[in-house]
Amino acid sequence: MRIASPTHSQALRPDFESAHFRQALSRFATGVTVVTTLAGHAQKGDTQTSSFVGVTVSSFNSLSLSPPLVLWSMGTKSGNLPLFQAGTHYVINVLAADQLALCQRFAYDKGDRFADTDFTLGQAGLPILSGALAWFECHNRSRHEEGDHVIFVGEVERCGFSQDSQSLVYQAGQFGTTQALA
Repeated sequence: MRIASPTHSQALRPDFESAHFRQALSRFATGVTVVTTLAGHAQKGDTQTSSFVGVTVSSFNSLSLSPPLVLWSMGTKSGNLPLFQAGTHYVINVLAADQLALCQRFAYDKGDRFADTDFTLGQAGLPILSGALAWFECHNRSRHEEGDHVIFVGEVERCGFSQDSQSLVYQAGQFGTTQALA
């Protein structure tokens, strides 16, 4: 089914400053993930921790059940962008509430982020982080550059989840957890 394009094809000029836009966006609570792939020098089957790259990402979202698709994005200025663009697979690890230190390690630390990280290798040979609330092993189906980010669409080949934890959540510059309303 082809969807017709809107007749008005150009957006109006934004009526706000970037800082205001960022603050408005921060009000939306998001889950926190670590996306993993192979380092540039590595090949499938490598098991040394320096063979992997991982980054903290909060832009993860479901896209389609059939086929099973998810999406996430990365800034165009990220030094890791070429690795994720070129790789055939990646794993999206949804972090549990007790994995804040892991979130921060993959967001801020330099060097081998996997050196003190527990993980197993999925079928694509990529790290699935121990204790993750859920994980999605994805084929790197497509990439779309939009604005200052690249949107990655992954076709999920395998996935798993745990029912033992709450999700790590990020909102308004703070980390928290989810809690059901009474």
